[in-house]
Amino acid sequence: MEQLKNKNSKYDAVVVGGGMVGAATAIGLAQLGLTVAVVEAFSPKAYESSQPLDLRVSAISAASETLLSRLGALEHLRTMRQVAYKGLETWEIEGCITRFHADQINTSHLGHIVENRLIQLSLWHRMAQLENITLFCPIKVSQLARLNNDVIDIILEDGQSFSTRLLVGADGANSYVRQWAKIGITGWDYSQSAMLINIETKIAEQDVTWQQFTPQGPRSLLPLPGNNASLVWYDDANRIAQLSQLNNTALKNQIDQHFPERLDRDFKVVNKASFKLTRRHAERYYCNNVVILGDAAHTINPLAGQGVNLGFKDVDALITTIESHLQYDTGWWSAAVLKEYQECRYRDNQLMMTAMDIFYASFSNDILPLKLLRNSVLKLANIDSPIKKQVLKYAMGF
Repeated sequence: MEQLKNKNSKYDAVVVGGGMVGAATAIGLAQLGLTVAVVEAFSPKAYESSQPLDLRVSAISAASETLLSRLGALEHLRTMRQVAYKGLETWEIEGCITRFHADQINTSHLGHIVENRLIQLSLWHRMAQLENITLFCPIKVSQLARLNNDVIDIILEDGQSFSTRLLVGADGANSYVRQWAKIGITGWDYSQSAMLINIETKIAEQDVTWQQFTPQGPRSLLPLPGNNASLVWYDDANRIAQLSQLNNTALKNQIDQHFPERLDRDFKVVNKASFKLTRRHAERYYCNNVVILGDAAHTINPLAGQGVNLGFKDVDALITTIESHLQYDTGWWSAAVLKEYQECRYRDNQLMMTAMDIFYASFSNDILPLKLLRNSVLKLANIDSPIKKQVLKYAMGF
């Protein structure tokens, strides 16, 4: 998909980062009639149904599916493997469980569990259909320079250069664009890490994702296509490092000892990987005609699996904001317009991050009064009510 442009080409927008959020942004801008360039260092591996399931998966909410459909990427995504989930269940001790189910709001499903790479591939398939998107891959940005208040020059590692009126940073947690724009970040590393474990199960495909809290961290299951599932083991960073050194047989023995009885023990470990948990939030989402979104703007504790969904909400807000100004041709790339995008997203992202931190802090201890209180809250939250339905709709992204 690599396409080359001559020096001094000019684009309406340049997106640095061609992952899920960056590709979605590029498509959304192109659908508005803008000329867009995407710069990405790595191309995703092509899909084959016989491939082992990737470790990196996302719980795509119904709202994210709506966005992918509007971008024209959902149809292709449905030709690849995925699994719908209908239920969400959370508990700490038996008898105090909160259950959410699609039936409670009369919908077919709450979302889909999909491999990140397949989401990216479906978006790249769509990008290739749009003549006003140019993809530069595999290559990195070497230098950024501001020519004037409205124009930014981008120089790639091979010496190619082009300019743009809008620079979009969708290049991940260590965003080069964010650093160049001198946008600060706040945050910290959590004391925990997480291990992703793909297992092959004896039982057929499941449709409920569940999570049990323990003082050491949650133990979670995400259904995967076929007789497969993804386990997520949160724990002290040293403990996760220790688990990472075990072979698959020894790791299964540890899972048998530490995961809830609900997990059917007739399974085998197929693959595993671990990562540290961090919280990062940019002090702002724009600077002049530079805007950041997705992980470049915020990384969140993955307890509720909302990371990529927040990124897609950013995409939706940015496209909608720009579209509302394009019809008047009044500097749609300007700081004033990007400020509107920030006002749309900053508080919502902050709220979700804070909620996850409260969950993390509340359940990361074994203090008896607090344990009794939080389990009473979980039991109370399981009562069918208008509030529960609103919480469920929020979890779906609506």
